[in-house]
Amino acid sequence: MGVFTFEYENISGIAPGKLFQALILEADTLIPKVVPHAIQSTEILQGDGGPGTIRKIYFGPGSPYKNATHKVEAVDKEKLMYRYSVIEGDALSDKYEKITYETRLEESDNGGSVIKGTIKYVTKGDNNKVDEEEVKANKDKASGLLKAVEAYLLANPELYNN
Repeated sequence: MGVFTFEYENISGIAPGKLFQALILEADTLIPKVVPHAIQSTEILQGDGGPGTIRKIYFGPGSPYKNATHKVEAVDKEKLMYRYSVIEGDALSDKYEKITYETRLEESDNGGSVIKGTIKYVTKGDNNKVDEEEVKANKDKASGLLKAVEAYLLANPELYNN
C-alpha cells in the first residue's frame, strides 16, 4: 500500500463564495444540469451533506465509469474547503483503496477565485505506483468541470448571490 499526493491550481473570475456554493453546496443539483454527459445524477444514501455523508454518483455516457460512492470527509463553509473520498466504484478498479479530493477556494487579487486542489491516491496491496496519465486525466476533469460551472454562472449571474 502506498499514498501518493498530487496538487493542482485553477483560476476563476467567479468570487469564491459564489463558486463554493455552486461547485460544492449545490453540486447535487447543479452539476447534472451543467455536464449531464459526465454526471447524470447523484443520490444521498446517508447523511445531510455534511461530514459522514455517503453519496452515490451516476456518471453519464461521456464517462468511462458507471458510478462511484463518495464519503464526505470535511466541509468548512467559512474557510471554503471541501474534502471527500471515493470509497467504491469502478474508478477505483483493483488499484486503489480510495481516492481523496480536497478543494480550497481563496479570493484572487481581481475578486475572482484561486482554486487549490489536492488528490490523494491510496493504493491497494503491493501496488506502489499511480499512473501519471490517470492523474493528468483527473486534473483535467476538475479543470473542465470548473470551466463548465463558471460558464453556467456567467450565463446565469442571478444564481448564488448570497
